Amino acid sequence: MNTFALALHGGAGTITRQLMSVEDEKRYLHELENALQTGRALLAAGHSALDAVEATVMCLENCELFNAGKGSVFTKAGKHEMDASIMSGVDLKAGAVSGVRNVKNPIKLAHCVMKHSDHVLLSYPGAEDFARQLKLEFEPETYFFNQLRYDQWQQIRDTDTYQLDHSESPAPETNRQTPEHPDKKFGTVGAVALDLAGNLAAATSTGGMTNKNYNRIGDTPIIGAGTYANNATCAISCTGHGEFFMRAVVAHDISCLMEYRGLALQEACKLVVNDKLVKFGGEGGLIAIDRHGNIALPFNSEGMYRASCKNNEPAFVAIYKD
Repeated sequence: MNTFALALHGGAGTITRQLMSVEDEKRYLHELENALQTGRALLAAGHSALDAVEATVMCLENCELFNAGKGSVFTKAGKHEMDASIMSGVDLKAGAVSGVRNVKNPIKLAHCVMKHSDHVLLSYPGAEDFARQLKLEFEPETYFFNQLRYDQWQQIRDTDTYQLDHSESPAPETNRQTPEHPDKKFGTVGAVALDLAGNLAAATSTGGMTNKNYNRIGDTPIIGAGTYANNATCAISCTGHGEFFMRAVVAHDISCLMEYRGLALQEACKLVVNDKLVKFGGEGGLIAIDRHGNIALPFNSEGMYRASCKNNEPAFVAIYKD
């Protein structure tokens, strides 16, 4: 029997039961399950891993709960700057976009960059010119407006502080977790998949950091840092403090540990997420699938919005560490 598998994430960080209402928990679990079943249905019907991860991420981009697409946070200039990337494990082709402002689904644009251009990464405003050329869907700024996100930005807009996703209180300039500022979340969404043909794919999308300045770009659109897929090893999508994930080249490092050292997926993920990243202050997690359909969902934070499924087995959906 051929195997298909899918995993997704909706961000990681200080996510605990104490900080989550019962109603919000139900909403998150519902949206994670909905996105998972969207991708699962495609894989079960024989669609490609690329199509499955794109559709899964689009579901999360269309939900205001997650910091990607519709739910993206505000920049220092009061705008939305979104990044996304996608990669095919069968031929190592990839597409990515950074800083796009009004594209409804940045992951769809990233896929178009891969399919319809000779490039890998396009940035604003050229990326949006390319989207218009392909007649992709755009939305006005009101579509991306979220009162909670706006209120968070208003608290720190006149400071040099940036904030990691939807923290309840402004983080200090160091952005280190402290008792006074305990709630820190890394808002990125992503999906990885193995299809019935044995091909792997990965996709990641984010709205970045609240009050980010200077057109800051994180690891999400950087192939090898936040996203990577290779049929010989695995597919990876990361969520965390992007600067650390870029410096550690996390996604590609896991693939290399499998290819050159012969580590199993779980071993490679554990070494990178719980050892290498931790040693120099990197916090977050990732989702991973190898070419045999094994799934890993490691994170070194308090929680990670995550879900996974394999063939017709029961789905796994979770938020907290326990």
